[in-house]
Amino acid sequence: MTQQDAQPDAPKPRRGTGRRLHGAIAFKLGTDIVSGVYAPGTVLSSEVEFSEALDVSRGAFREAMQVLAAKGLVESRPKAGTRVLPRNRWNLLDPDVLAWAFSGEPDPSFVRGIFELRAIVEPGAARLAAERRDREDLRAMKDALTAMRRHTLATEAGRAADRDFHDAILRATRNDALIVLTASIGSAVHWTTQYKQRSRALPRNPIPDHAKVYDAIAAGDGDAAAAAMRFLVDLALEDTKEEMGQGMKE
Repeated sequence: MTQQDAQPDAPKPRRGTGRRLHGAIAFKLGTDIVSGVYAPGTVLSSEVEFSEALDVSRGAFREAMQVLAAKGLVESRPKAGTRVLPRNRWNLLDPDVLAWAFSGEPDPSFVRGIFELRAIVEPGAARLAAERRDREDLRAMKDALTAMRRHTLATEAGRAADRDFHDAILRATRNDALIVLTASIGSAVHWTTQYKQRSRALPRNPIPDHAKVYDAIAAGDGDAAAAAMRFLVDLALEDTKEEMGQGMKE
């Protein structure tokens, strides 16, 4: 969208109050911003216009805009209005922003960037986990693997277990700077796994590859754990490229 003043044109949500309503408004506008409906630099319509167009209270709309501002998507200034910020200001690792990105057709460069981040962070985390894990860490990883096998990654329960597995590895590093990434990495794992099978079944079963990561961590072999995790992330990227088609080709 290139016009200076963006006008809301989506179907009106039902009027309501509270967190559920402003969350729905934030989801709608956040998805539109991340998907490019409202391009960086676009000045959004006024609070009154948006509230009337969406048939919501001004209070709910203001709360939704505060959510978007906290995630770096918009900035409001007196007299200048609310403007969509440049992409490099967005908190792209925020779990909500990740969810919004994958609610439609995600930008290929964004998806590639997510996998590059995972390829940098997760093998190193697996190496540290192999060196620092304790009995409870291994139990958490093993329980997650068991749940993945039971439910499969075609189900929400299986994908939740997949997220738990990766979370447990980051927590086992005993590195607070890495542990704060658990929500972001977990969300990236969840949404890319769901995306890969939106139109077809997963081309292969990745659970045995997760088991290899676990086995290496349990054995205390940092090199093997890092290699197994790198292999796991690389294969996930290849599967995602197949789903996205030419947009993800190098």
